[in-house]
Amino acid sequence: MSQFYTQEDLLHVAVDCAVFGYDTSDGQLKVLLFKRKVKPLSNRWSLVGSFVQKNEDLRDAAIRVLHDFTGLEDVFLKQLRCYGKVKRDPGGRVISILYWSLIKLEEQKQHVVNSHGAKWYNIDDVPKLVLDHNDMIREVLLKIRRIAMTAPIGKELLPEFFTIPQLLQLYQAIYQRELDDRNFRKKILSTSLLIKQNHKDKSSSKKGAFYYKFDHNKYSELLDKGYHIDF
Repeated sequence: MSQFYTQEDLLHVAVDCAVFGYDTSDGQLKVLLFKRKVKPLSNRWSLVGSFVQKNEDLRDAAIRVLHDFTGLEDVFLKQLRCYGKVKRDPGGRVISILYWSLIKLEEQKQHVVNSHGAKWYNIDDVPKLVLDHNDMIREVLLKIRRIAMTAPIGKELLPEFFTIPQLLQLYQAIYQRELDDRNFRKKILSTSLLIKQNHKDKSSSKKGAFYYKFDHNKYSELLDKGYHIDF
């Protein structure tokens, strides 16, 4: 233990991770929850998280949580804000750093998710969570909606090949409202983000819809430079 600051009260630092995935089978944006293991508030639904270990950087703690709960590494991960109200946690003085992540559901290791008793919830079906975790989810959703208007994020959530209708469904799930199909197509194609493929998805109609993939160079450019699309 350090010889300094010995007169100061001790407190705990935690990371909580709002992990979002998009389910192309039902067009739903989902968040990963699990039933809390520790007292107080054990056996109640919570975001995935952990206390930060003594010799661990904050981001490393968030990466550890993501890997522990999904089996994934090297995924989209951003810090959003700090939650530090004195009485936010009945278990003690706990400051929580909120991270948010976007993952591809088909890449998660389902047995790892299951081993923690974790479950994916549609964002409009999220139950009452412990502490301020419902507020955390609302803040992340607002952040995702703002980013979706100013920079591409679909590559983090969609499979490599997708159709325009599937991309439209993703944005509708993010904004939780219907978007005009023709207007959306026109605006998203104007960004030059998408590369049209020669093969089609014919699962929903005989005519089918062409597959696209993201232009990685253009994607990186627009992540840095940004754009504005009012959906």
